[in-house]
Amino acid sequence: MNTTHNFQPEHFINRELSWLEFNARVLEEAQDESNPLLERVKFLSIFSSNLDEFFMVRVAGLREQAFGRVAAQDVPADGLRPLSQLLKISQRTRRLVKEQYACFNEAILPALAAEEIHILTAQDLDKSQKKQVNEFFRQRAFPILTPMAIDPSHPSPRFHNLGLYLVALLQRTSGLGPTDLFAVVQLPQVLPRFIPLGSPGENTYILLEEILTLKLPELFGGYEIAHHASFRVTRDMDVDLLEREADDMLQAIEQRLRKRQHLEAVRLEVDTRMNRDLLGMIVEEESLHTKLEVDGEKYSEIYRVDGLLDMTCLMEMTQLSDKEHLSSKPFVPRQPLGLRPKDDMFAEIADRDVLLHHPYDSFDPVVHFIETAADDDKVLAIKQTLYRTSGDSPIVRALMKAAENGKHVTALVELKARFDEANNIVWARQMELAGVHVVYGFMDMKTHSKLAMVVRQEGKKVRRYVHFGTGNYNPSTAKLYTDLGLFTSDKNFADDATALFNFLTGYSQGHEWTKLVVAPQNLRRRTIALIHEQAERAREGKKSRIFAKLNSLVDQETIEALYAASQAGVPIELVVRGICCLRPGLPGISENIDVRSIVDRFLEHSRIFIFGEGTKRQVFLSSADWMPRNFERRVEVMFPIEDADLKHRICNEIVPLYLNDNTRARILQTDGTYVRAKAWNGESEHRAQQELLEVARACDALQSFSLVESPNGKASEKRSRSKTS
Repeated sequence: MNTTHNFQPEHFINRELSWLEFNARVLEEAQDESNPLLERVKFLSIFSSNLDEFFMVRVAGLREQAFGRVAAQDVPADGLRPLSQLLKISQRTRRLVKEQYACFNEAILPALAAEEIHILTAQDLDKSQKKQVNEFFRQRAFPILTPMAIDPSHPSPRFHNLGLYLVALLQRTSGLGPTDLFAVVQLPQVLPRFIPLGSPGENTYILLEEILTLKLPELFGGYEIAHHASFRVTRDMDVDLLEREADDMLQAIEQRLRKRQHLEAVRLEVDTRMNRDLLGMIVEEESLHTKLEVDGEKYSEIYRVDGLLDMTCLMEMTQLSDKEHLSSKPFVPRQPLGLRPKDDMFAEIADRDVLLHHPYDSFDPVVHFIETAADDDKVLAIKQTLYRTSGDSPIVRALMKAAENGKHVTALVELKARFDEANNIVWARQMELAGVHVVYGFMDMKTHSKLAMVVRQEGKKVRRYVHFGTGNYNPSTAKLYTDLGLFTSDKNFADDATALFNFLTGYSQGHEWTKLVVAPQNLRRRTIALIHEQAERAREGKKSRIFAKLNSLVDQETIEALYAASQAGVPIELVVRGICCLRPGLPGISENIDVRSIVDRFLEHSRIFIFGEGTKRQVFLSSADWMPRNFERRVEVMFPIEDADLKHRICNEIVPLYLNDNTRARILQTDGTYVRAKAWNGESEHRAQQELLEVARACDALQSFSLVESPNGKASEKRSRSKTS
């Protein structure tokens, strides 16, 4: 079979620009008046948080290449050089940020006011409110604040990454000190941004920076405030946390984390009031680019914004009001029969494979799996990977309890999980003290696979129970992210899981994988082989199909395989939440490929892959996206779904809802833009996440009915489970 194809740069979409289009879809949710008001506020906050991480990691990496601090990487498939990418990123980001502030200032603020939620400025305060502000400043803010002058005897402080500062130009009116002086005050992160005013429940607030601006004369006594403004620096946080020569990975990463606050600035956000002198002082201190010419256009790293600086704080606002109608309707995840706290979940898993779809199915059974194992006298050992977990993790507590109960407990803690390194270090040290065998994985790869295994003595036999997941062992994000998990006691799955843990803890290799497909060993090769199989079927005139739901599609080799399959006539449906470098609809290349993205209440995080139709179809779930890093630099797992009922649930109950979504889906166009899907010609509106919630509620009601009404409880309960779990 000929697999050589002459694809050109114009056949691919730039990775960074594709990501910005994803964040544009997040912004659309804030702009959408059909969403509850506080949900719109939440999406504005998420948009800002996403953009922060994008600059800290992706833009920072491009700067290092563009300005010669690191060796240039391979030219991406789309052909754009780093400096050209930086220019295009800057241009698109400025348009998006302008839209964000227009949305907040012109739509969100008036809508909040209409709901009697008010954000006041210093000029809006009445006498009573001024008294409250004075009390707050004296009692809570003033003892914490550190006003810092900048002169030869007081050098400029190192501005913290994403820290919010007030900067002022001062003129002495009395006392000691220079005649003219620059000074800064950092807003303490230990204080809220939104300070309540009035009576409890009144929903009237003032921003912390408004209070500090009002009190600048008190902070700098003897000086007049000539000018003042706020600013925020974003730094390069793409630290290479991998030190091959380090003897102790934990110590090496702790040292690198301490250095993060002192890395180069990549972006400066300032409010529109900042004058030239104040701006010049910060720009010079941070060595930012402001007048660089790229491709005949000006490139600057300064972003002036008209209004609230750092909208990540708006997440606070979503918790401030008790007005339920302004938020999404709360829901209670389904508790699958057989996996509830009083059920014998080991007997249930021994009887059949169980599929959970979060957040529609509760994450409690996953926590219960480890907690039950910790107290079960028959359990001999527990092994688990931990990539990201919650701050107060019940799973980690259960692992520590299991070790204290004398069980053999091993935890693979990924210390290099970006921005969760510090949290993982804390848990790692606590688990070690409790007697857990803590392993940190590999120096040059991240362990991103999600699996847990319980080894249990049952009579004369030892049985292994395994959980595989597409998402993290984090009960908090499991309520916000869509993910899938599989419980199984199948021996072949257990053998592969055992071999994988042995590889992670002891470099043990040579195992012949029966069920699992593992990166970096063979995940890319197997993925492309599955794509080629469908292409060959199409060439032979047989039924073929490829469906993939994932977060990002970047890998060039995989994209080229999809193009070749499209040319062979394979219908390809892709649901790609974020980055997609594949360009659909190209004549003669990708005409058979449909790409859509769904951005809604929950973050779409599950990875689902279907190859083939009918009895020939193969269904896989995975922790991995189709990206070079997942194929080459991470330990990932793709695992098959083989039970006929579970295959049916995925292929006939879950996937069609995503493909039929015509309210929250956006369709990728050939030019790289996205168009919102619509209901046409009287077609009913479909919203995948809402319909999945309704399915979960209906299943829960059916299960409850079967338990209460059935004259033969066990038999009826079993039938209900086989249909809904």
